[in-house]
Amino acid sequence: MSRPDQEDTSPANHLLELGPGEGSKVEHIKIESHHLRGQIVEELNQETSRFSEDHVQLIKFHGMYQQEDRDLRQTRKAAGAEKAYQFMIRSRIPGGAVTAEQYLVEDDLADRYGNSSLRVTTRQGFQLHGIIKGDIRATIKSINDALLSTLAACGDVNRNVMACAASATSPAHQRVQEIAHQIAMHLAPRSKAYHEIWLDGEKAVTVGESEEEQTVEPIYGPTYLPRKFKIGVAYPGDNCIDVYTQDIGLVAQIDGNEVTGFTVVIGGGMGMTHGKTETFPRLATPLADITPDQVLPVVGTIVTVQRDYGDRKNRKHARMKYVVEERGIAWFRAEVEHRLGYTLRDPSEIVFQDVDDHLGWHQQADGRWFLGLNIVNGRLKDTETQQTKTGLREVIKQFRPGIRLTGQQNILLTDIAEDQRTALEAKLNEYGISADPTTTGAYRFAMACPALPTCGLAVAEAERYLPDLVKEIETEMYELGLDGEPLSIRMTGCPNGCARPHMGDIGFVGRSKGIYNIYVGGDWANTRLNTLYASTVRTENIVSTLRPLLILWRDERQPAETFGDYCHRIGIEQLQERTTAAQVGIKG
Repeated sequence: MSRPDQEDTSPANHLLELGPGEGSKVEHIKIESHHLRGQIVEELNQETSRFSEDHVQLIKFHGMYQQEDRDLRQTRKAAGAEKAYQFMIRSRIPGGAVTAEQYLVEDDLADRYGNSSLRVTTRQGFQLHGIIKGDIRATIKSINDALLSTLAACGDVNRNVMACAASATSPAHQRVQEIAHQIAMHLAPRSKAYHEIWLDGEKAVTVGESEEEQTVEPIYGPTYLPRKFKIGVAYPGDNCIDVYTQDIGLVAQIDGNEVTGFTVVIGGGMGMTHGKTETFPRLATPLADITPDQVLPVVGTIVTVQRDYGDRKNRKHARMKYVVEERGIAWFRAEVEHRLGYTLRDPSEIVFQDVDDHLGWHQQADGRWFLGLNIVNGRLKDTETQQTKTGLREVIKQFRPGIRLTGQQNILLTDIAEDQRTALEAKLNEYGISADPTTTGAYRFAMACPALPTCGLAVAEAERYLPDLVKEIETEMYELGLDGEPLSIRMTGCPNGCARPHMGDIGFVGRSKGIYNIYVGGDWANTRLNTLYASTVRTENIVSTLRPLLILWRDERQPAETFGDYCHRIGIEQLQERTTAAQVGIKG
């Protein structure tokens, strides 16, 4: 849809007319897929360990990525064996809310079909890793039998809708969760391919509908979106979902216990490509204020603008942030208002004081309690010192709490009665799990993407390396007299930004094996991007590169000034000039 006074040159409207050399390859795969069906059933039934290249793109829409264990690549190549193909299957869980029964199903599937670990994502979902092709259908069917879904957890559609995970500390918190769920359902793909392939095993037929009506996508159209799309709903004052990193962020407006409206921000996103200046991380821009009744039509309309104007030729430049950046917020708002048929109110000022990780004990509005537990990198597994996966399973079996997954990859156990608190905490202690968030040290505010060995985009380590790096940084801070000072750390194994590395005090972004770019200067409430401080730093030089900055912060900070705020106040150029002589590995 275009405005009457404009020539309609948007890629989506003419994509079906593009020739073989026009538009990205993925766009043509989507066009020819018959609304995400393709030949998935036929390939699923083949005696192979993987899908073909085209169908690797299609299965993302159904909630999975084809991967390989890259640790085994050279060994298997030398033996003349096929790559160690496996699949990551992701559940879409709006606001991160699951029941005890649903949690236990995911936990069981991790053991039955996966690699015995369950991962909480940075978008409040669950990921199962190590699934082999022959077990995909059984895994997805079990997830759906538990009333969860993997549909649209990946792919060029709206993905999991984030929301503040705090469990009903006020009725407004509950309303924020409800809105997130409504958005997720409104933007879910309508194609029946998912049920046909994974659940029913046969083509779904609705009496009275033509075949064309059965495959219509009223919001997405036949080519869906140019790239992935992300939405989050924030509680006022608490930016625990990193609302400025979303394609669409909604910040609730509260009057007493009632949600009276939302301030909408658009065009955020963390991904970039090394060496491609046309790609960059971007914070969302305020668009408008809306009422609760306007949420679904406004959000849906924004999605259609991205559908029609997003770049479908260059996938590295296809996110909505580039449409907002290049066309401007005034143009975007006018386009949305034209499609809606009414004028939106100007956006209110947004103020965030904090990012609450919701760890520890908190009382709910109904008098019961919830307990937030730190999960390192969101990875639920057992180790020699801490049986996190087993311990949580036993606690959830016994106490049947509600479950909330947070944007920091942690878990909240909710709806706990006062007289259960002592027994529940004692049970956790049996498995080495502490209810005290202060015991997590510097890792409390750190997170990383999975990266190697399974992510096909990773060029460096992240999840496996960050715990050791945090310990080194923590040791350095102790020696400098900074022990206990809060420090937010984010790490990704590539520049796609899944762990949102461009927010917070320090961000590490992988460039190649053992080499990272270091960013500093974000703020604690995650409303400001950090800035490149040192590029191509080898792992053995990371701590020595940070040490001069930590010393300057210790000696020159203002009262209560965080590391990120100090670096921002001084400025990157000044910091580089003052620390260059003492550093190793800096090239710019």
